[in-house]
Amino acid sequence: MTRERLYLFDTTLRDGQQTQGVQFSLAEKQRIASLLDGLGIDQIEGGWPGANPTDSAFFEAVPPLSRATMTAFGMTKRAGRSAANDDVLAAVLNANTPAVCLVGKTHDFHVSTALGITLEENLENIGASLAHCVAQGREALFDAEHFFDGYKANPDYALSCLLAARDAGTRWIVLCDTNGGTLPSEVARITAEVIAAGIPGDRLGIHTHNDTGNAIANTLAAIDAGARQVQGTLNGLGERCGNANLISIIPTLLLKEPYASRYETGVTVDGLKGLTRASRLLDDMLNRVPVKSAPYVGASAFAHKAGLHASAILKDPSTYEHVEPGIVGNARIIPMSNQAGQSNLRGRLAEAGLSVEKGDPRLAAILDEIKLREDAGYSYDTAQASFELLARRTLGLLPDYFEVKRYKVTVERRRNKRNQMVSLSEAVVVVKVGGEKVMSVSESLDASGMDRGPVNALSKALAKDLGPYQSYIDDMKLVDFKVRITNGGTEAVTRVIIDSEDGEGRRWSTVGVSANIVDASFEALLDAVWWKLARDGAPAPGRSAHPANTAPTDTSPDSTAPNDTAASGTAPDGAPA
Repeated sequence: MTRERLYLFDTTLRDGQQTQGVQFSLAEKQRIASLLDGLGIDQIEGGWPGANPTDSAFFEAVPPLSRATMTAFGMTKRAGRSAANDDVLAAVLNANTPAVCLVGKTHDFHVSTALGITLEENLENIGASLAHCVAQGREALFDAEHFFDGYKANPDYALSCLLAARDAGTRWIVLCDTNGGTLPSEVARITAEVIAAGIPGDRLGIHTHNDTGNAIANTLAAIDAGARQVQGTLNGLGERCGNANLISIIPTLLLKEPYASRYETGVTVDGLKGLTRASRLLDDMLNRVPVKSAPYVGASAFAHKAGLHASAILKDPSTYEHVEPGIVGNARIIPMSNQAGQSNLRGRLAEAGLSVEKGDPRLAAILDEIKLREDAGYSYDTAQASFELLARRTLGLLPDYFEVKRYKVTVERRRNKRNQMVSLSEAVVVVKVGGEKVMSVSESLDASGMDRGPVNALSKALAKDLGPYQSYIDDMKLVDFKVRITNGGTEAVTRVIIDSEDGEGRRWSTVGVSANIVDASFEALLDAVWWKLARDGAPAPGRSAHPANTAPTDTSPDSTAPNDTAASGTAPDGAPA
């Protein structure tokens, strides 16, 4: 059976940029455009020319696109002037994009109240503006703003706006749930009625917002009713609660019935393997932590914690997975926690390349250690790399790469050259590698001169000089840092979770626990380095595996406060910091 074409329209660079706290630079917009083009998106809405300097600069420097059509966004002309003499519309056309998307009012309340013009003047604005774009040789799109609310209030007028756009030669007429309050049953009914009123489905698009959590469901409802263009953003970016998330919609269309057998898109099944990477690249650009529970691409999307689930997964992954994680570029995770059984443990060890026979007494030893340490505040459910190190040590499979002899962190508050009070952290770390002691010192200032805190200084000092192991860790970077107090009072215990990433795109989490936040942080940092060395096959320095190479325990009298930002540690052999 011949599959019908669905067209994907991305508005991350325009509607997504309206997300609170998001402001793309020119270089970021160019990179995202290339990313979308490589993914297989049909049309990319680049922004509103003339609305701000970045958008204007982007349309002067659009990166080469292999398949996607670049689209400029704007509004219909203003009443009382012709389309040819409207400077706002002219700025959109002057961007010289193959396609132009104009937004116009379709709700009579907004026409009268927001625009302050007559309903007839609004119809003339829509028709004349789009006809002018078509006459300029552009593919024209019409965003029917507030359409579903307008249709429910005055269906005849809302439809007349769409028909004005159709008669002007508009290629795509897009039904917008601008307030995000319409429900799927309403979207399905109204979309079907629009098609019955004379707007063909192959000229009809859907643009939904997520204010009720139904943006994806509303999009699918419109497709079911006959709409053939799908609009959305990467990771669901957008104003208020966001837009329909293309990262979830695309695999649903390609992998789920009835869509997979009925429709095709510009994204191929092979292209889906880049979906997780695309999602995380966007988060990385925005300095946002990826949502672990995100469908398809989240770190927890294929995580199986319960022992019953993990046991079934080992027999057949389809028992608890709706798709194979590799199809979307993701991976299966079997977390470890004090709820774990041996099925979880063996599955997790197998993922780390560690094969242990069922019934091996060391399995029970690992589980007992996990439960004891989680009682003390550790969390191996969210720190898979630290779990793997614990297991390797218990199994005698972790080389003694190096030994931390001592470390120290100081925080100084002082005036800079501009007489401003600033903070500066400095860390000293002494390690013994292959029988040789090495001391490294680092400050917390980044390239711009901004203070990044004591943990950043510790991280840089630890990774500054590890002798023969330096090449293994040069591409490491700390990407997230989370602190939690596990119990209250004056004896509070601090848990630190650190996420690290390397040049291959691998991301791993490690945990540290202490009454002192710096000690907890250093333990997590140390685990991050050891995991990287172990996973990359760094050679042992010729000594036996260290039984418990964790962060040094701080015993200095000036660092007993539970949340000090300046602390000194002592090495396992008692050397002073």
